[in-house]
Amino acid sequence: MPLLEPGPRALRPTAAANPAPDRVPELRASGTPEPLRGDLVALLGPDKVLHKISDLVRYASDASPYRFVPQVVVLAEDIDDISAVFSYAHGKGRNVVFRAAGTSLNGQAQGEDILVDVRRHWAGIDVLDGGARARIAPGTTVLRANATLARHGRLLGPDPASAIACTLGGVVANNASGMTAGTARNSYRTLSSVTLVLPSGTIVDTAEPDADTELAHAEPALCAALLALKAQIEADAELVARIRAKYEIKNTNGYRLDAFLDGTTPVEILRGLMVGSEGTLGFIAETVFDTLPLDRHTAAALLFFPTLRAAAAAVPAFNEAGARAVELMDGNTLRASVRVAGVPADWAALPKETTALLVEFRAPDEAALRGYEEAAARVLAGLEPVAPVASVSNAFTRDAGTIGGYWKARKAFVTAVGGSRPTGTTLITEDFAVPPSRLADACAALLELQARHGFDAAVAGHAAHGNLHFLLAFDAAKPADVARYASFMEEFCRLTVQRFDGSLKAEHATGRNIAPFLELEWGPQATAVMWRIKEIIDPHGILAPRVVLDRDPNGHLRGLKTIPEVEAIADPCIECGFCEPTCPSEDLTTTPRQRIVLRREMLRQPSGSRVEDELLASYGYDAVDTCAGDSTCKIACPVGIDTGALMRDFRHRRHSPREERVAAHLARRFTVVERSARLAVAAADRIGDRLLTSLTGVARKAVRPDLVPEWLPQIPGAAARRLPATPKTGAVAVYYPACVNRIFGGPAGYRGPSLPEAVVTVSRRAGRPVWIPPDVTGTCCATIWHSKGYDEGNRVMADRMVEAAWGWTAGGRLPLVVDASSCTLGIAEEVVPYLTPDNRALHAELTVVDSVVWAAEELLPRLEILHTVGSAVLHPTCSMQHLGDEAQLREVAEACAREVVVPDDAGCCAFAGDRGMLHKELTESATAREAAAVTARPFDAYLSANRMCEVGMDHATGGRGYHSVLMALERATRPD
Repeated sequence: MPLLEPGPRALRPTAAANPAPDRVPELRASGTPEPLRGDLVALLGPDKVLHKISDLVRYASDASPYRFVPQVVVLAEDIDDISAVFSYAHGKGRNVVFRAAGTSLNGQAQGEDILVDVRRHWAGIDVLDGGARARIAPGTTVLRANATLARHGRLLGPDPASAIACTLGGVVANNASGMTAGTARNSYRTLSSVTLVLPSGTIVDTAEPDADTELAHAEPALCAALLALKAQIEADAELVARIRAKYEIKNTNGYRLDAFLDGTTPVEILRGLMVGSEGTLGFIAETVFDTLPLDRHTAAALLFFPTLRAAAAAVPAFNEAGARAVELMDGNTLRASVRVAGVPADWAALPKETTALLVEFRAPDEAALRGYEEAAARVLAGLEPVAPVASVSNAFTRDAGTIGGYWKARKAFVTAVGGSRPTGTTLITEDFAVPPSRLADACAALLELQARHGFDAAVAGHAAHGNLHFLLAFDAAKPADVARYASFMEEFCRLTVQRFDGSLKAEHATGRNIAPFLELEWGPQATAVMWRIKEIIDPHGILAPRVVLDRDPNGHLRGLKTIPEVEAIADPCIECGFCEPTCPSEDLTTTPRQRIVLRREMLRQPSGSRVEDELLASYGYDAVDTCAGDSTCKIACPVGIDTGALMRDFRHRRHSPREERVAAHLARRFTVVERSARLAVAAADRIGDRLLTSLTGVARKAVRPDLVPEWLPQIPGAAARRLPATPKTGAVAVYYPACVNRIFGGPAGYRGPSLPEAVVTVSRRAGRPVWIPPDVTGTCCATIWHSKGYDEGNRVMADRMVEAAWGWTAGGRLPLVVDASSCTLGIAEEVVPYLTPDNRALHAELTVVDSVVWAAEELLPRLEILHTVGSAVLHPTCSMQHLGDEAQLREVAEACAREVVVPDDAGCCAFAGDRGMLHKELTESATAREAAAVTARPFDAYLSANRMCEVGMDHATGGRGYHSVLMALERATRPD
């Protein structure tokens, strides 16, 4: 063990007074048992088998109220791996469940035996026929696919609220639809073809012309059975009529029986059956979607009504006017949404009975939109909306920012309401559909039922399609609460089916929560057909047992998860997974959700538990060390949970008092530290990469990998010893070169002014001269200490920085321009909690401006562009996401290059100051997809706005020469 390696004791939580009933038992502490572990390692290789108890626990939770701990997790890379796992399961009598994003709301992505991760290695999109179709791998998120399709003026039909995280494989497997898909734009209607792996191992590409011939050869009994079942259904006129009627409204409960009516061959039937099958009939290896036009002309309004019934009654008129979406949010939803950034604070004062409709019209052109707006105005004139608080306008708008804010509030329904639930309660999310004409009655009945069972629930939904969602919170550790929930579900299901002839699942798929009620909705005859489908396609029952079909009437009460109280910053988490795609460590160790899931399991355990010991032993590296600390998870989380801040706090907890004192001492002596660092970098140029890599490697083993950086060949040479001389007189801003730009120079081989020289030159050229204070050496934005959790050092440097900046800027009269985005964020926001009260007052008078914003808003309008390059690729930094200045980065880049590309997979590089040198594997994993896009073609310029991020991207791309966009701007405006 390295000399200063911290023990896990500092992260041990206080043991629960009463261990949770659903805690992982002691016998599971060793992880995957033998021979299962050995068998799968031999079959697939060690890198594809996750077996530690920490791995099993982090995969045991998803966005649902259920929790099942798998025996093993397999990271399948290709169809061969899937087939091998199927064959193994057949031979050993085991079960297999697929998991992609884990955003499903009813436990269908959880299993108790072999769980197969089909997200990590299954991403990608190929645009076909000019965008009319798209071939999409099942691990690709809806958001990612639509980003590519948007360049062709197209988008996918399904648009679930979880598009930021959910994957296309899951969307098809659950027939998820969303706000606008309804019954005409969902997966069943827009899926052109699918490549699937049957439980037998047979691979079927439904697009192949000879697919039926091949399937008949490989699976004659299956083909004959499917055709026989088709004939049986079609011979029963009453059953045919029932099937057609059930799909007139949204319905994802059970297998898609109309596949037998719409398909004429076994392959066509299989294509239909796979939609909504929830991984119980086969694996979806590839999808081909028919895409839809991206109607870019939009108008929307958020209309407030006094009651839910009044809002529901207004829905048909907007449907008739051609609204693309009519979304409903009740009072509880609206009030909870104030947790979402940008939502008006006065919504918290809305009366409980208030209900809002988000009505949106989309059109291909201006004329069509005007027509919709006129129709909407006529509808609105006949209604009586209310304005209970000042922010309510009840008016239609075309403003994209306002409309985006409305949708942000609506899409945050589950997470915002769930995040405000009582501590320790489990969240149930249900959705159902009724004929749209009966929506108002269904709303009233639902509210009465919830009140009678003691639930103060929230309701929202796709009102245009008669589809409502509601949330219930209860304590799964309390039998009385579980019984109350069970009683509610029994009555709710009967109400929906018997009174409204509705769908118990409209778009979230059957799942564990509704499987016991399948026969209640469909009746014994249709349910028997569904059991027959399962027997035909999966005769050995290896795939996802009890997810769609379950004969246990209490199956929905099995596996309900408790939610132990964790640190306050993370306690609101409902484990939705929206944070995961943005997390740099997603494909390396753990995600924000998984970090919280693991913490909760520790708190389920009794004192002295072996399970807790094993979890803590892995948590240091898997959760704390490999968190980039970039807090992009906070941006993705609808309720702003900052898991990065939690990990920084854990780093602080692991520090010894001596380490904290040393860190604070270095902050006080940072002038010496800075000069020493620059000299060391200069000396490194003469020593050579190979020797430095060897020396730092030895030191890391001896001391601690998280303390000693590893030398990387892409680390640039030293900056110039002196900053450019600038007169104070006449300066319109104070320019603060960040310490990284005072220590490190430009990329290898770069010929041109340094970044400080470029900023000074281009500012003067624009008639906006800047002044560099002579005493900037020894100051820092404090991010060095902040990111590592050294609180005392953070306080020392934060106070010094603000006091200096206040003096430089003449008490805030001049703006402070900062040339590294992370440093801008640090000075503008992150230092504030660590300042003394007096310095907080000084900070409030400062105007901190990122150099990219300075260039876009102050310099570009005053500059003449003289030279442009052909192409540039941009790496927007995570700090820019927090600051909201990505648009300015692109604006400056577009002035310098005729083509500007931001890779669709661009994200946090995870270099995070020096974390990419402490754990280079983190940066390599975080940038893998972005780097693949960058290196797939040449660019004339590689641009960003933060020196260490540029170093990280150089490491990822083999030294492409990333540099600041301000250096490119200086070159573009330089006179010949």
